[in-house]
Amino acid sequence: MKESLARRRTALLALAALMCTVVISSAASPHFVGRVTATIDPGTGNLTVSWKEAGLGNNQNINYVATADATATFVCVNNGGQCPDAANKTTVQGPVSAPGTFNSGKNGTISASLTIEPPAATAFCPGGQTEVLADVSYTNIQITDLTNNVTANAVPSSLSATLFTCP
Repeated sequence: MKESLARRRTALLALAALMCTVVISSAASPHFVGRVTATIDPGTGNLTVSWKEAGLGNNQNINYVATADATATFVCVNNGGQCPDAANKTTVQGPVSAPGTFNSGKNGTISASLTIEPPAATAFCPGGQTEVLADVSYTNIQITDLTNNVTANAVPSSLSATLFTCP
């Protein structure tokens, strides 16, 4: 009888442990907390997207991608800091992104940032002149948790900056 009681206790403990595992594993509910923010560095035109995500489970590696649609205008500048020909500029546009992987640590949350560079210009300036980013704009700014398929829009969802004006 004592042996059968011991087996029942062992079975009940095993069942309880299994139920706790199910509850813990189903407790993970990935979601972005608060606002996802976006800012432009006025010196480089880079876009930084910052966020906090919770409900990830402990010590999980989470893959992210920050994305936006960008338009950048480049001008040619000579050694004297002048734009010799006002028509000597080019505009490029398209999707831009920055990937990253972060670990959720002991508390199952991630607070992080990713930085997206403006689209690159193709070399178009004549000899003795340098391409300079004059202005950049970003729209549809988002962060996506690729591991859990969760996306959030940044606030603001579009930004622009003028970095250089031809004298």
